[in-house]
Amino acid sequence: MDTLGLFMLLILLFFQWMPALAAEEITWTYSGLVGQSEWSEYFPDCGGTSQSPVDVMTTQAKYDPSLIPVTPLGYSQHGNQPFTMYNNGHTVVIELPEWMGLGGLPWFFTAIQMHLHWGNDGPSPGGSEHTINGLSADAELHVVHYNSELYPNMSAAMTQKDGLAVLGILIVTGEETNPAFNNILNYLSRIRHADQKAFIPAFDVQSLLPEDLGRYYRYNGSLTTPPCHQSVIWTLFHKRVQISVAQLLKLEKILYSSKAEEPDRMLLQDNYRATQPLNHRVIFTSFSAESGKELSSGEVTAIVIGVMCGCVGLAVIVRFIVKTIRTKDSEKEKEEKQDMAMNSTSEAEKKEESLLSPQSVP
Repeated sequence: MDTLGLFMLLILLFFQWMPALAAEEITWTYSGLVGQSEWSEYFPDCGGTSQSPVDVMTTQAKYDPSLIPVTPLGYSQHGNQPFTMYNNGHTVVIELPEWMGLGGLPWFFTAIQMHLHWGNDGPSPGGSEHTINGLSADAELHVVHYNSELYPNMSAAMTQKDGLAVLGILIVTGEETNPAFNNILNYLSRIRHADQKAFIPAFDVQSLLPEDLGRYYRYNGSLTTPPCHQSVIWTLFHKRVQISVAQLLKLEKILYSSKAEEPDRMLLQDNYRATQPLNHRVIFTSFSAESGKELSSGEVTAIVIGVMCGCVGLAVIVRFIVKTIRTKDSEKEKEEKQDMAMNSTSEAEKKEESLLSPQSVP
């Protein structure tokens, strides 16, 4: 090959590799420069037709009776090895040991890591990535697994359609503290800045999940951050998990997206992607609409009052019936006694008349 041919080949290879190199070096954000509205310019999959997160319209979800409860395996067996937790500038990530996995899917999936998404300034619109009927939760936990039956590692699996399985747990705030989440929140101060890493005591990961693992929404989607590979089997639990407002504020106020050496500190907030078009995808549900309906506190109160009123009404009716029966029995008994008395009187009169009759005189 002559010098010109070699030069042209090098130029061709350079332009072929340049997009990949640029994608690796691009620093993306949720807003501002290279914000989520520009992701698809640098990461083509982010503009695909099967992106996540999505809004789950419960009236359009299709019930699939074949969907069985997902089964966390080894989640509670943390052993003596500490977990690694780090701030990647976009979220807090907790690496999970390889013995943790997920059953209840067509293949076995091995756990890799879990991370969180949240908003800002406490409970407010926005925070979770997925929404249900247009309503967001305050935060969202993702537990990421790769298909270890078909692929040797996460890198190989993440580009394949059936490569990943992610559990989505919606988080809301209430009055009570959730001790399970303190296993993460109490150590955030060790990784306040981007690229910082720390070891934390191992804990029961299953304690972060809702108790009911049988009711969920299932659909095919993508990673919710660049490179947005469309390789995720999503399981979004119907039941939400509750933490306290103080716990949410700790999550929102303690981490920075900037590095320690950077002069301008930027709080790590609003790290959630907007919902993406469903594009004719079907969201399946493991439960029927009737079995999955949750009652509001007002509905529960109304039902309780209704039941109490019904019980009182039933007691009044029963008492009235019993009293009526007793009254009738008493009247019947009285009539019978009167009949007996009248019969006795009649017999006595007949006997007396018989004795006084002329035929009976000798």
